[in-house]
Amino acid sequence: MTRDLRRDALDGIRDILPPAIAAIPIGLLCGALGAAKGLSPAEMALMCALVFAGGAQFAAIDLWSYPVPVATLVVSTLLINSRHILMSLSLARRTGHFTWGQRLLGYAVLADENWAMAERRATGRALTPAYFLGMGGFFYLNWLVWGTLGAVIGAAIGDPARIGADFAFTALFIGLVVGFWRGHRSTVTIAASLVTAALVYHLAGPPWHVAAGALAGIAAAWLAAEPEEVPA
Repeated sequence: MTRDLRRDALDGIRDILPPAIAAIPIGLLCGALGAAKGLSPAEMALMCALVFAGGAQFAAIDLWSYPVPVATLVVSTLLINSRHILMSLSLARRTGHFTWGQRLLGYAVLADENWAMAERRATGRALTPAYFLGMGGFFYLNWLVWGTLGAVIGAAIGDPARIGADFAFTALFIGLVVGFWRGHRSTVTIAASLVTAALVYHLAGPPWHVAAGALAGIAAAWLAAEPEEVPA
């Protein structure tokens, strides 16, 4: 049993390793931007540890000023991270056999990348707590380390856009989307999310496009579902 747990945990770490590597320049940039706004390495580490959401952290740092606009930060973070509700719901049926504590820990470190890997894993075999927690824990620590280090070395990093490092997450998400493609319904869902998010971003700006794209994708998937797949 112990051998199986260790193997599942190592499988999780192995699967999340490419996204973790892609997150390195983004974490460094996030920390450097935080330092430029006056956050200390300790404060940046606390943000990475408690928030653990790159998009929300970038938005918060961009809005950061003195006095701190608390209400604006809270609303922006809620909108950007609203997709976590949908990701958690999609994994609920995969984690029904987990204990309460395992679900709590697993969802506390849930991110787009380990959610996608968990869903992909579950298509071929049962999702185990060891796999889910090993993957999520490794990705969490990876973000904490590089986000904090970014605040330590600060402006010495320079602009990752100069070497194309800012495209790392975009390329990663393109790969994740391609991995989930399953034919006509996937195409409809992806297209609806993409077009809606782009339109809302253009018309209303961030962070509204995140929730709008997610809701459009859900609606498109429901409309494209076969009659027997739609709940009565």
